[in-house]
Amino acid sequence: MNYFLDVMKNKYAQFEGRASRSEYWYFVLFYIIFAVVVGLLDGVMAGLTGGNTGGIGILSLIYILGTLVPSIAVGIRRLHDTGRSGWWYLIALIPIASLVLLAFFVMDSQEGENQYGANPKEDKL
Repeated sequence: MNYFLDVMKNKYAQFEGRASRSEYWYFVLFYIIFAVVVGLLDGVMAGLTGGNTGGIGILSLIYILGTLVPSIAVGIRRLHDTGRSGWWYLIALIPIASLVLLAFFVMDSQEGENQYGANPKEDKL
């Protein structure tokens, strides 16, 4: 949870630097948990008001828009941690090629310092 809060509070639009594998995946985990909760709240609200249950609810829309920039930023920092440019993030626009992006996110950190900064795993030791 601390990783999610750290990204949302301290690194909201920080595209420079590196994000460790654990920082990225814990962010993704809590992002999905909160998205499910917000989606359930939208469903309950739609049921109580007799509204349309199809499509995206207002709470989900606010959540998605509010977390869009930090989600992209932590993904780019994760790519930096593997020694790749943030421009690789655009490969997600190609449906099958996005599996390559997933593979990059799963890879271990590049050893030592790279052009994007110090290794975040070594900072914690």
